[in-house]
Amino acid sequence: MKTNILIVDDIHEIMLEKFAQAGIAYDYRPDIDRAETEKIIANYSGMVIRSKFQVDKPLFDFASNLRFIARAGAGMDNIDDEIAIQKQVTLIPANEGNRDAVGEHMIGMLLSLMNNLNRSDQQVRAGQWLREANRGYELKGRTVGLIGYGHNGMAMAKKLSGFDVKVLAYDKYRTNYTDEYAEEASMENIYEQADIISFHIPLTAETKGMIDDAYLSKFNKPIFFLLGARGEIVQVPAVLNGLDKGRILGAAFDVLPVEKFPKLGEQTWYPDLISRDNVILSPHVAGWTFESYYKLSEVAADKIIAFLKQQGKY
Repeated sequence: MKTNILIVDDIHEIMLEKFAQAGIAYDYRPDIDRAETEKIIANYSGMVIRSKFQVDKPLFDFASNLRFIARAGAGMDNIDDEIAIQKQVTLIPANEGNRDAVGEHMIGMLLSLMNNLNRSDQQVRAGQWLREANRGYELKGRTVGLIGYGHNGMAMAKKLSGFDVKVLAYDKYRTNYTDEYAEEASMENIYEQADIISFHIPLTAETKGMIDDAYLSKFNKPIFFLLGARGEIVQVPAVLNGLDKGRILGAAFDVLPVEKFPKLGEQTWYPDLISRDNVILSPHVAGWTFESYYKLSEVAADKIIAFLKQQGKY
């Protein structure tokens, strides 16, 4: 079957330009819904998606000629990877495309937490000038623990290098990855030394809900908590408990286990979360900058073209 790609999400035009230059046929359908996709996906050998819908077994069953799925984003948790393996469908992520955006965003959240920027801004706007109450902490001399040392973790470590911090990185699936920006460490090392903890791991059956009371109780020192990976790896009440007990000095979430309203507002922990002035929230935008919009599509397109060349399909 001739390569023909269905693009079901909004992507930067650089992908279309690269496909056109390579002579690869595609249909750009950013407004298509799940039902319409099921009707036509059998006509395509490839699909490009971001986060529009879950690519699950029922959809795979309609996609009888599918050879690959590319995601113009980091992480593949909206695609059933086990079914993909069974169906011999190659999955192509574009994690490199937004690693810089994620690193910068999470450092911005950390600096805001450590220096009470959100709280003091609100107080000054309300006519309060409270210097002592907003005394901050310096990053220099702190130890940062990175959980996961792939593209995003490595970018975070590189961006931290100018702050004179010690960076420890734990990655269960890698060995010998110490570099000029981070030192390979065990979780025990991180529990013992970390002042700041930042998560850069995918959502899997293993990581879902892993950050619970037991996990957070293992840190020897009070920590600043950063989450810019996937919301479902954390149990939010455990973080709230950590804040109450002084185990967590401040928490920043770019992702949450439940996202978007009204469903987010219906969570029992939501009122408590938003009541705290040592919690910072953003709406899953760490990896979504004007620059990453371009880079994600560029990286995905280049990887698709390389895959097709390797397969001898064009």
